[in-house]
Order: sequence, then structure tokens, then C-alpha cells
Amino acid sequence: MYLSGLLGVHPADKEEKKRMRDSIEKKTAEAYTIAVFFGGCSTEYEVSLQSACSVILNIDPDRYRLVLIGIDRETGKWFWYRGGIEKITRDCWQNMEDCTPVFPSVDRTVHGICCLEGTELRNISLDAALPILHGKNGEDGTLQGLLELMGVPVIGCGLLSSALCMDKELAHQIVRMGKIKTARSVVLEYFGKNCPLAGSIPEEGSPAKDVHGEKLWMKDVSGEICMGAGQEEICAKAREIGYPLFVKPVRSGSSFGITKVQSEEQLFPAVKEAFRHDSTVILEEMIDGFEVGCAVLGTDAPIIGKVDEIELSDGFFDYTEKYTLKTSSIHVPARISPEKAEEIKETALKIYQMLKCSDFARVDMFLTPDGEIYFNEVNTIPGFTSHSRYPNMLKEAGLTFGGVIERLLANAGL
Repeated sequence: MYLSGLLGVHPADKEEKKRMRDSIEKKTAEAYTIAVFFGGCSTEYEVSLQSACSVILNIDPDRYRLVLIGIDRETGKWFWYRGGIEKITRDCWQNMEDCTPVFPSVDRTVHGICCLEGTELRNISLDAALPILHGKNGEDGTLQGLLELMGVPVIGCGLLSSALCMDKELAHQIVRMGKIKTARSVVLEYFGKNCPLAGSIPEEGSPAKDVHGEKLWMKDVSGEICMGAGQEEICAKAREIGYPLFVKPVRSGSSFGITKVQSEEQLFPAVKEAFRHDSTVILEEMIDGFEVGCAVLGTDAPIIGKVDEIELSDGFFDYTEKYTLKTSSIHVPARISPEKAEEIKETALKIYQMLKCSDFARVDMFLTPDGEIYFNEVNTIPGFTSHSRYPNMLKEAGLTFGGVIERLLANAGL
């Protein structure tokens, strides 16, 4: 009784317990048990719900036994969800009827999760986990590291590659070692134990300090570091990069916290906004050209989808534009020569391998009017709806959405 109350779990009635057992045991013995994670403590929570639903609907229930793990947006609690997929789509999946609280087991002999049935602790072993979580606390290596500690194989990029790809600065540093071009940039970061706050940008001419007295350091692409940088130093670096430029949180997704800055007057409001999303901010050159992307599927012998192209009429490809396409278009295949498309695919694969990616990811780049390729970023868990860029690039290469999921699971040995 004490343990049940401590975890906030109400004992299930007999019918519910029977339904829970049946959902695990009704499949044949040879079926693999796969946990699909959705939701998460992230600004991209809603996107995760839609992607997860598309993936779930395309996994063969006769070959795979699915354990759906929903993560609460606010608390981070894990729930074993057994209701209808439409409730996930509408974000009304959290209810006592359909959810049972679960928690990870770090006993590697279990390699799975635990839940309470009444006052009894029950282990649920997993053959693999497929995180469909976008942004922080899901795509950044945190969940991947936990799953590795649990002894549960991860379908997708692991801890190292997820963390590297989420960190725009580190990813750019590594890619530059491979002689691949990246935009000129300056990194702003607080040093010390306290995290930055939006109101902590320095007054003109003063060293950067937040409300806790922590200082700011500034580093440019050459590695030069300026400790205690103030507005004057930051503005000077921004002028070197040139306007317009982009101000970005280093670890964020779906363009949250990103601002296109046209002038010095807009610089520090943009920096404040970026610091709302991460403790490190990057001031980045705007590349003259358009964005192209590559979908990579597999590890040992990866398949690369057709190159796509984003056509913008104004602004940049922000969160709203990515999911509404009000003023932009996505062309698949991209309107470029076959030779340039092959060069982009070769560059994407090189980046994918340099950043230790595995199973699947989307590599985004820029193509300039002069035909130069610049690395932008890697999405280790790209959007997975039927209209998302990743499956559509592979569709143009001859793989249906269901075929992508089937190959992804087969590549994982399932």
C-alpha cells in the first residue's frame, strides 16, 4: 500500500489487470516487443504526437508487439498507454482508463520497464525502443543514454550522435574538420554553475552578468575566446559576420528561439529570446542560397532519398512555416542538376558518418548560387508524418511510408 501511494498509483481492478496482461501476452511467442516513446518534456511535444501516430499505424501488429510509452509534457512521468491512436492525435491520451504509470528498470537483466499491478511489481522486457520524441529530452541523447543504461537497444541514433547533432556548435566543429563548409558564427555562453535567464543581457559597455553574477564568454569560429564579453564586443563580432544574420539557441529544434536579425537594434532582443531556450546561443551568418535536405536510412549500407529543396518567399523556415507551408514550398526532387544532387547526397552521407549517426536521420544543408554546399544541421529524429520531409524524400526513391518503417526495424535486426 505504501509503495502504491508513493507512486500515485491506484490498484487496478480485476478486469483492468486482465486486459493489461492480455495486451502483452496475446501475441505469438516470436513477436518482438518494441516500446514506442511519444510526447516528452519539449516544446516539440505536439509534433511528437503526430509523428508517433504515423509510425504506430505503419508497424505490423502481427510481427511486433507494441508497448506505447507516453511521456507527460510537464512532469516527465512515463505512462503505458493502451487506448486508441486517435486520442494521441488529439492529445487527450492521459486518463486513468488508458494509462498505467511505469518507470525504467536499470536492472539490465530486465532490459525494460516496471509497473505496479495492485501492490505487485511487474517487469516488462523490451527487445528494442523507438523514440519518436523531437527536441530536448528526447532527441538530444538523454533518453538514448537512459535506454542504453537499461540494456534496451535503441532504434535510431545513440547517445553520442544524438547529443552531437543537437549541439549546433559541436556539430559544426566536427563537420569543418572534414573540409565541409559551415556558416561563420560566434557563440555566446554563460560560464559558472547558474543557467542564463532572458533578462541577463549586459548593459552597453559593461561585462555580461546575469542576475546570479555569472559572466558570459564569447567564442568565434577560430576558437578565440573573450571572457566577460559586453555588448560592444558582441556587436563588433556581429558586424564582422554581417547583417542579416541568425541568432539561434545551440540546442533546440523546429526553429524554436531562432530570429532573423536585420540590424544591430534587433540583435539583443533576439539574443534574449534565444537564451530562453538554451544556455548557449550562436550568432550565425546567413548563407545566400536555399536549403536542401537528404533523408538517410540505415547504417552499414544506407539508403539516401531524393534531395529536396525548400523554396521560401520571405523570412525563413521557422516552426509555423514548417508545419503550415503558408509562404513556402518543398520540391522533391530538388530543382538542381543530377550531378549537384549526387554531390549533395555524398556530402550528406559523409556528415552522417562523421557525426556517428545510425539507423536514420535527416541532413540539412544550404546550396549557394555558386554551387557551394554548406552544412546546416542534422535531425536525428525528423518529422515522421505522411507529409514530412523525411518519408517523402524516401518515397521519391521508391520506398513507401510503411516500407521505410519496415526497413528501419529490419535494419535493427527485428
